[in-house]
Amino acid sequence: MRRSRGLTAALVLSLAGAGTGIGLVLMPQASAITAPVAFTADSLPTWQPDGIVFAMAQANGTVFAGGTFSAVRPPDGAAGTEREAVNFVALDAATGNPTSCKLAFTVSDGTATVRALEVSKDQKTLYAGGYFGAVNGTPVSSLAAIDIATCTPKAAFHPGVPATVRALAVTDDTLYVGGDFNAVDGQTRERFAAVDAATGALKPFVANADEPGRAIEVSNDGKNVLLGGDFFSVNNSTTHALAVVNATTGAVTKTYSNIPSNSVVKDISADATGYYTGNEGSGGGVFDGRIGLNTDFSEKWRDRCLGATQYVLPYDGVLYSSSHAHDCSTELEFPDGKRHFLLAQPTDHTGAAPAPVGGFVRGPGKLGWHPTANDGLGEGIGPRVMAIAEKSDVKYMWVGGEFTLINGKPQQALTRFGSTGDVGAPTTPVASADSVKPGEAQVRWRTSYDADDSKLTYRIYRNGSATPAATVNADSLEWQRRQASWTDTTVKAGQSYSYRVTATDAAGNTSALSASVSVTVPTAVQSYPNQVRADGAGLYWRFDDTVSPYVADSSAGGNTGGVQLNAPALRQTPGAVTGASTAMGFNGTSQKVYSDHRQTVGSAFTIETWFKTGTSRGGKLVGFGSNTDRSSGSYDKHLYMTNTGRLVFGVSNGSAQTVSTGLFDTYNDNKWHHVVATQGPGGITLYVDGQNKGSLNRTSTQTYAGYWHVGGDNLTGWPSRPTSNHFNGQLDETAIYPTALTEAQVKNHFTLAKAPTDSVSKVNATEDTYVNQGAPGTAYGTSTSLAVRGTSAYETYLRFNVPAAPAGQVLKSAALQFKTNTQTGAGTADTVSVVPVTGTWTGAGTTFTSKPALGATPLGTIAGVPDGSAVHSVPLDTAAVSAVLGSSYSLGLTSTGTDPLWIWSSEATAADGIPQLVLTFGAK
Repeated sequence: MRRSRGLTAALVLSLAGAGTGIGLVLMPQASAITAPVAFTADSLPTWQPDGIVFAMAQANGTVFAGGTFSAVRPPDGAAGTEREAVNFVALDAATGNPTSCKLAFTVSDGTATVRALEVSKDQKTLYAGGYFGAVNGTPVSSLAAIDIATCTPKAAFHPGVPATVRALAVTDDTLYVGGDFNAVDGQTRERFAAVDAATGALKPFVANADEPGRAIEVSNDGKNVLLGGDFFSVNNSTTHALAVVNATTGAVTKTYSNIPSNSVVKDISADATGYYTGNEGSGGGVFDGRIGLNTDFSEKWRDRCLGATQYVLPYDGVLYSSSHAHDCSTELEFPDGKRHFLLAQPTDHTGAAPAPVGGFVRGPGKLGWHPTANDGLGEGIGPRVMAIAEKSDVKYMWVGGEFTLINGKPQQALTRFGSTGDVGAPTTPVASADSVKPGEAQVRWRTSYDADDSKLTYRIYRNGSATPAATVNADSLEWQRRQASWTDTTVKAGQSYSYRVTATDAAGNTSALSASVSVTVPTAVQSYPNQVRADGAGLYWRFDDTVSPYVADSSAGGNTGGVQLNAPALRQTPGAVTGASTAMGFNGTSQKVYSDHRQTVGSAFTIETWFKTGTSRGGKLVGFGSNTDRSSGSYDKHLYMTNTGRLVFGVSNGSAQTVSTGLFDTYNDNKWHHVVATQGPGGITLYVDGQNKGSLNRTSTQTYAGYWHVGGDNLTGWPSRPTSNHFNGQLDETAIYPTALTEAQVKNHFTLAKAPTDSVSKVNATEDTYVNQGAPGTAYGTSTSLAVRGTSAYETYLRFNVPAAPAGQVLKSAALQFKTNTQTGAGTADTVSVVPVTGTWTGAGTTFTSKPALGATPLGTIAGVPDGSAVHSVPLDTAAVSAVLGSSYSLGLTSTGTDPLWIWSSEATAADGIPQLVLTFGAK
């Protein structure tokens, strides 16, 4: 019998404050995890058997593990030598090391195994069931009682069970037994029986089942017993896999008929609020998940994740489970794909439960506890059994099974996790930045993953500052890492800004800084992207990303990022719209992008994208589907191209409903085209290059939870299906709206895509140096730092190859960008002036005694630079810089005070360290 123990861990965390170093957070302890999860995901060193663990129990800080194995060995890399352990081992809960208790479970014919362990309520007796004939040589028959204090079998306890025992539950005076047997002590007891807990004498309890018993749990009031297994009847009453019987007589008190015939109950557990089952099956229509029952044994929820649940363990309001769950689509969680072996979820819904779907109330959503395992040995099940033990005020979650890896490292059959000591930092955020109008820059990042913290704190650092510009909290799970974002409204037009982001968990573990991302704020509104945002796009992928696998959402708050699959080609030029935008290239066989979280789509929506291709194999441009990296089982709301280059837009309301371009209206001509598809009260409509290509009065569509796809997904069964499901070509500026755009809006977007827009050139210094009055004959052309001071004098010189203005454009703004270095006091309290260099100089030959002449009129000034390594920008006189476009031009940095400024030179390797001119060009 397993119950949720009242070992409430006071996992209270408090933020002491932020340190001065980037990303440093000082915490009073390093053991906090996101409530209500009670255990870290960091596995602790544990001795490991050479086989499979099928059963566990615990008493007084000792964990007992049984199964099919012959020895235990130290954790990989730890000292110690292998020890004999014949199907049983006792281990210290706090150290993971074997204790002095040694028991050998053997059999004269066949392979002995221990399949069930249970500890008496007084913690003095360990009951073991399985298939064995002796314990340390003492004859038994698949069921034994062990005196825990002396670690010896109780010879007087020897009920005769002629077949495998698979389940045990104990009260003060009764041991309930389930398994494969048909008799006990020569009397008929089919698959379930009860014996005296002290003597082993058979009791009158009769609950005969037609197939093996696998699970037993005594009700909270002791009046009933819950039975689980493969059976279809108990005491001739029809009930499959689960039944409730009288604890004294075995008479059936409740039957169940809604567990599929190809599923069985592998485990039953209880807490004060109800009961929980773990279920396994095979074949179509299988039920592989968990059921939550009320105290009256009625069903309160059913988690229909697929993946052979082996064990359920409630603890402090959380149901921990072991399985190899691979598809939680019915729970609106991860789709069919990779296996998740250890999960946690609340034992009940918070607030009102969701409405039933398909006759069942969905299970409570999964929590942020996600240690990893593998299929391992034997049946390839992975984890099979769990137990919670306490020692020295620390709680330990023990897990046993068939696995050979835990968290990616070798560890066989046994592992454990503590309630303290969270040391794993979140993954490093992947960031990007964008700006489409003056005064505003959007910083976006793919949320990080932390195996035991679903609520993370993100700090955004601007221009290399050690002080965060903003702090944002966001949730994430292993299978759902939705974009988070922050808008910087203090930026100035024409200037460049860089950003880095860190993630910190509840224990204060902090990720590395993200790679630096930069953005130049335009001097005028960028018409096309600004209108897409203004018209309400909830997903806007501009495909200007520089790294895999993240695709940023540029919408105004939709935060629906994308995940690249199989590395589509980045930064393809020219993009579809004027300006610096780039496109993404797809190979037509395996590459695509899917959205980063599951959602549903209403009866009104718009799909918009630009494409360019010469393919003759067609493919899906944009669509909605039920899976992510695998082919979707449900799929519609899509735009696809036929082999001949025609475009088709389709939705499904039980059958495919489509509109398409004309027979000779084809678009595989290697030119950029704009396509928009809408559904709303007026039906479905397809637009290409601003023109209405057809409508159909279909206002309904199937509703399911899924993901947006760009570049490919299933097209099976759709009209004029192309050769390829995947698109071979370039895509750009993909947007999804929760409304149907009007024809006027569509035409406006097409027109705005060709509207003039600002372009930005960032020009690195080609040569730089400084001079030092204190060392008048020394040249500093190879120095990684540059200095500026009035007395005694330092002067810095920078040379740039300034580009000419693009055709039809003029310089609209100019700025000099530099970064202070990391030495103490690198900033200055003095005003620094940027002036033209009128004399000649070289990096290698210029010294204080041969320094060049400087112009008298400053091009720009900065009134003081704070200490700390950070990027700074000095606006320059636009007219003066315009006069030198298309030439080599030198700038000098000077000041009149005594406080030096130290900055990185072009020889430095610091991120954003090279001095730059930032030039913004726009229409005349």
